[in-house]
Parts: sequence; structure tokens; C-alpha cells
Amino acid sequence: MTEQSRQIPIVSVQAEVNSRRDDYVAIEEPLEIRACFAVDGLDKVAPLAVTMRTPGQDFDLVAGFLHAEGVVRSAGDIFELSHCQRPDEPHAGNIVNALLMPSATLETRRLTRHVFTSSACGVCGKTAIEDVLRYCPTVPASSFVIDKRAIYQLPHQLLVAQKVFEETGGLHAAALVDANGKLTLLREDVGRHNAVDKLIGACIREKEALQNVGLLVSGRASFELVQKAALAGIPMLAAVGAPSSLAVSLAESAGMTLIGFLRDNRFNIYAGAERVE
Repeated sequence: MTEQSRQIPIVSVQAEVNSRRDDYVAIEEPLEIRACFAVDGLDKVAPLAVTMRTPGQDFDLVAGFLHAEGVVRSAGDIFELSHCQRPDEPHAGNIVNALLMPSATLETRRLTRHVFTSSACGVCGKTAIEDVLRYCPTVPASSFVIDKRAIYQLPHQLLVAQKVFEETGGLHAAALVDANGKLTLLREDVGRHNAVDKLIGACIREKEALQNVGLLVSGRASFELVQKAALAGIPMLAAVGAPSSLAVSLAESAGMTLIGFLRDNRFNIYAGAERVE
């Protein structure tokens, strides 16, 4: 299993007492994603992105990233995922090559990790939503309905399931939940976008449908997280934190249910209240 935390010596300061002890911190390392494809019979390699992530489930992360960027629609668009094997690459373990099938659509100009660099990057909200809806007009028809009492229990389940967070206190989490409020799959990462990409990527690689599950995240509900859920066909996103205005607008446009401030036996429904009993 890939190491996701590291033990380091620290000085613990509390009131007038200083003590030396060991503590665990979450590991953060860069991951470079490269697309490999053929053009006119020639092999090409295109660097797509570098993201800071917690090592582990790298192939899930790459599959989820490529799906969120509209490069792939299903596992059939990816021929192979592999770590770089070139001996002259000093950081080969932190490079993943995605060998794409001809059915994949590679438009590097619209990769959101280059375009949506921050919450204040100046991208027009209307343009951003239209760009997402061009690839996913609305989430597919779904029978997903969840009882509010089951929703109340989700934050506790998420916390209990976060094994590396319990050890380090330094990771975000994303989980899939069924209509009974049971967590079915969880991923952790220093980056909340990465945690969601790992989760969705795992399902893409295993060819598991996402139309009848909800997505639960440990932080706030940003536009990018709603985007990833909508493109994957997930009908509900629930967040422990607050949503942004653009996240609410996209959820409404895509026909998604969006829940925020889920904690202490309360939550707010910002879109799609009909899926909550």
C-alpha cells in the first residue's frame, strides 16, 4: 500500500509546557498527468496538468481528472494507465501516462485546471456553466431519493471512515452514498478536487454507474465539485461546508440536488429538494 502519512518529530506547546514527541502528517507530492496518443501514425505525448496530491490511487485520480475535463467519457476511452518507466526521469513515480484511444477528445485549451485556476480568476459564471452543460446538459434520470434522517448521519459516517484523516488531521474526503445513507466508497487526499477525482475515477475504471448514488464531501461545495458530479451523472452533492453562488447556479441548471452546511443534525437544500424525503 502506498504511504499516505509520515511520522516526524515535533515540539508540542501547550500553555507553559513544551514537550517533544512524534506526530503524523499527510504526505503531499506533485503528480504530473501526461496524455499519450497517435496522430497520423506518430506517437505524441502532451503534458496536461500537475496537481499536488496524496500518493495512492493515482490511476483513479487520472481517470477522474480526464473525465472531468471531457477528455474521456468512459473506461473505453483509456487504453492504459501507467507510471512513467523512463530511467532518465528523476520523478518517474510521480508521473502517470494515460494512453488514450482514438475515441478520446483531447482539447488542452479547455482543461479547467488551467482555466479555473482560482475562485477569483475572472471567468464569467455564465460562460463557465454553459461550457459544462455543453458536455452534460442535465444529470440522467434517476430514482435516487434519500430520507433526511439518513442525511443527518452522513457526517459521522464520513469522519469514522477517514482513516488517514484520523491519523493526520490533514486530508479532505469524498464518498459515495446510497439511497439508504450508507457510504459505499471513500477516497482521501490533501486536495478536495483530487479526492473527488479519485472517487469518480475508481467507478469509471470499474464501469460502475453513478446515477443512483449521492456524493458527500468534507469541505465546501465549489463550482468545480458540482461540475465533476454533474459530468459523472451524480444526482446529489452534499457538503459539510457552504456552497458558492456559481455552484448553486450550476446545480439548478443541471437538475442536481445540492446540500450544504450538513452538520449538527441540520442542513440546507439549495437545489433539487424533491430528492430529499
